[in-house]
Amino acid sequence: MNSFGNNLKVSLFGESHGDNIGIVIDGLASGIEIDFNLIDFELTKRRPKSIYSTSRQETDLYQVLSGLYLGKTTGAPLTFVIPNTNKISTDYQNVFDTPRPSHADYSAYVKFDGYNDPRGGGMFSGRVTALFMIVGSIAKQILNKQGIEVASHILKIHHVHDQSFNPVHIEVDQAKNLQNLDFPLIDSTVEASMRETILNAKNNEDSVGGIVETAILNLPAGIGNPLFNSIESYLSSLYYSVPSVKGVEFGDGFNITNAFGSEVNDGYQINNGKIETLSNHNGGILGGITTGMPIIVKCAIKPTPSIGKPQSSVNLKSNENVTLEIKGRHDPAIVNRVVHVINAVTYYGILDLLMGSKKSDWMR
Repeated sequence: MNSFGNNLKVSLFGESHGDNIGIVIDGLASGIEIDFNLIDFELTKRRPKSIYSTSRQETDLYQVLSGLYLGKTTGAPLTFVIPNTNKISTDYQNVFDTPRPSHADYSAYVKFDGYNDPRGGGMFSGRVTALFMIVGSIAKQILNKQGIEVASHILKIHHVHDQSFNPVHIEVDQAKNLQNLDFPLIDSTVEASMRETILNAKNNEDSVGGIVETAILNLPAGIGNPLFNSIESYLSSLYYSVPSVKGVEFGDGFNITNAFGSEVNDGYQINNGKIETLSNHNGGILGGITTGMPIIVKCAIKPTPSIGKPQSSVNLKSNENVTLEIKGRHDPAIVNRVVHVINAVTYYGILDLLMGSKKSDWMR
């Protein structure tokens, strides 16, 4: 399935080395003035840059095919198309017969009976995440007007750590600043070490992974549902749709198992007439429903699987073991790009959840 959403339904189409990739957004209210400057800015943040990323440069010059008239939404499905203009498909000739380790090549080959397009990963490529940036940008402009902010930063690259969010109190100014940064960090002094780590991996024909931490601010209490459509289950399904995400945790996550209940129960207090928790070990969610505290979520991003070192694989035609050396243009780390995708996906997810209890003109 390449479609998702309960209220704001989104469908993706296209592949990494096809002519175009595109997105259809269905469910937006009519009369919304689209901020194209914001879309352009968000796409720029995701785009690869300098020696720390792939050398594949796509301009992401999109076209709007439907759903827009005189700069405002019409109520019809809003459709964007982005041409793929910088492809070197010859880099992927061996992929047809020899699946790359830790890519979707083999699993897709089996599922689609060998008819899938493996060039650049096809529909599984990080290239399609440019589409997440578009719908995330639209959701951002709507939610920011309601005072809701989403901010993500690079918590870790390999063994280099940034500071974590204060789980109880996060300044809106801090959130806004992180959203404007290309390499978002709370403690900017660790940026040089992180970049050095990425560059060292690249020079060794290897790659590194990391963790993205996200905070959602100013969501009121009572949003979400128990059990199957909880905030955690819904957002997690979106995060796992982002290529390279291998783990998701809310609040203290797995670390909560190291504590006694008396250490991680979030007690309540009244602060200026508002009920708040004294701590936020549960990440702003209890019973699948928001508590009104910041929602804190972390996503584990695996090392980019395309590396220059020789790796073990198989030839699908001859049924023999082979050694594979991957060619092409690849990121030595994807964390510094996917952090923006995670932020966009979160904005989209929150808007989709809120639309279930709001009138359509709330979005204008």
